[in-house]
Amino acid sequence: MAAERQGGGGGRGAGAEESKDHKDGKDNKENERPAGPQPGGLGDSLGLEILQIVKESQQQHGLRHGDFQRYRGYCSRRLRRLRKTLNFKMGNRHKFTGKKVTEEILSDNRYLLLILMDAERAWSYAMQLKQEANTEPRKRFHLLSRLRKAVKHAEELERLCESNRVDAKTKLEAQAYMAYLTGMLRFEHQEWKAAMEAFNKCKTIYEKLANAFTEEQAVLYNQRVEEISPNIRYCAYNIGDQSAMNELMQMRLRSGGTEGLLAEKLEALITQTRAKQAATMSEVEWRGRTVPVKIDKVRIFLLGLADNEAAIAQAENEETKERLFESLLSECRDAIQAVREELKPDQKQREHSLENDSGKVSNIQYLHSYLTYIKLSTAIKRNESMAKSLQKALLQQQRSDEDGKRSPRPQDLIRLYDIILQNLVELTQLPGLEEDKNFQKEIGLKTLVYKAYRCFFIAQSYVLVKKWSEALVLYERVLKYAREVQSGAGAHRNSLKELPDVQDLITQVNAEKYSLQAAAILDANDPHETESPSQVKDGKPLSERFETFCLDPSLVSKQVSLVHFPPGFQPIPCKPLFFDLALNHVAFPPLEDKVEQKAKSGLTGYIKGIFGFKS
Repeated sequence: MAAERQGGGGGRGAGAEESKDHKDGKDNKENERPAGPQPGGLGDSLGLEILQIVKESQQQHGLRHGDFQRYRGYCSRRLRRLRKTLNFKMGNRHKFTGKKVTEEILSDNRYLLLILMDAERAWSYAMQLKQEANTEPRKRFHLLSRLRKAVKHAEELERLCESNRVDAKTKLEAQAYMAYLTGMLRFEHQEWKAAMEAFNKCKTIYEKLANAFTEEQAVLYNQRVEEISPNIRYCAYNIGDQSAMNELMQMRLRSGGTEGLLAEKLEALITQTRAKQAATMSEVEWRGRTVPVKIDKVRIFLLGLADNEAAIAQAENEETKERLFESLLSECRDAIQAVREELKPDQKQREHSLENDSGKVSNIQYLHSYLTYIKLSTAIKRNESMAKSLQKALLQQQRSDEDGKRSPRPQDLIRLYDIILQNLVELTQLPGLEEDKNFQKEIGLKTLVYKAYRCFFIAQSYVLVKKWSEALVLYERVLKYAREVQSGAGAHRNSLKELPDVQDLITQVNAEKYSLQAAAILDANDPHETESPSQVKDGKPLSERFETFCLDPSLVSKQVSLVHFPPGFQPIPCKPLFFDLALNHVAFPPLEDKVEQKAKSGLTGYIKGIFGFKS
């Protein structure tokens, strides 16, 4: 109980975010009876929508962003408000007096809500400690203690709901809530059989509740069933059911990555399974060369590569495929980083091997090139997948012009193909493959294919702005690239199977050329274009053509030409200049007497000046 009070005190700091609730009267509304007598029950029966209250509270107070500390603070504050409303205080500020909710005082469903908030507070504290236990393992013991406390409160809630005053639906929800928390506790203890039994009981109750009510009310129960199902499969796998692993992988594939309690457990399980297989893996062969693999992280990645590629191929939608691509690239980057760390201390040995083997790179450098090839190839496939989805969206946009959200443009595809071409350039520069003529030839053909598609969409962007000649030249360039690919394919047709079909591009370009020529002729012969004075670009602003009528669309644009600004320079008369011509004809008075008097003054005048004698 002391730990619970500590949790309440910790929530006071987070309570500043919701202090406005007291002013707005929200607290009083929260502390009203959450549910009245249930239909079909006794007139004085008590009811509580346990799952609905829990989900709404979690979503509105932090769990939408995974902030368990904020939710724990909310539970503490709501408990305090409930005790104050029900006059069910635990002593005073000087002395603590424990009280328990008994069946005799169970006259209001807020007493049930009081115990539910106690359980939620303990559960949220456990989940907060679970996040912190990743860096501080000692907190796991406190985590298990809080989960046991949550289960204890859930047991008390279930015991009170067995009273005749509580309706049947609340009894079932209390049993399901108790089973859910028990399953989570057993799951953390790795007691797989007990956890699976508890989760199965919870799942069964929620499925029956979902079938007993309308579809709108059943949505919440079905969501909880979907959350529990992966946990059940994980427990079954740990018990020994090997088929459960396949079902877990399918769940991971459908969701593009697991969430919640099972996320890190499932990823750890997959890594552990691959690690067992990696113990027997010692080498890998690529392009005719066998390379030993001694780094465990690289072994695990290479073993899971085929599974990840198969999962991407079976992805149901583009969003899931994108998440799987990102996951694969992240694992590949980690493996490359592990190889780089091995490369650093081996720098001198690699230089020595290059000299002795006449340019042949070392095994670990070749392994680094192989992993880089996988990363770049995966990035190319991801960008190509994104380009295909954008092409479909662009085609649908041309068929049905819909307003509203931003529509895709050819410029978006050009950017993707630029990235693909940059990745291909990096592939040609991989150490150990500079002299592999077949590899360089394959990359050259792929470059031509993507250059052709890039040119095609550049031409499409010019068509949109009615630059017919530029678009026609680019279409010819596309045909040139496509014919080069067809003539140079030969023995490399197998490596080009995964690429877009060049023949389809040629057919599409020929059709676009004919439509382009027709559009250019119609544009040249358009009477509105030739006769309308608005098309005559004389450069005159509006202030200079008031006498001429024209329909100028630029007047309603942002770059309207009203006057010349800044205005041009105009000649103005300069300031007159005055010359003193009379100065040359003026005769100044003589100053000889003044000069002689000054010459007579000497030592005598100086002495007279000191003593004050005047001349």
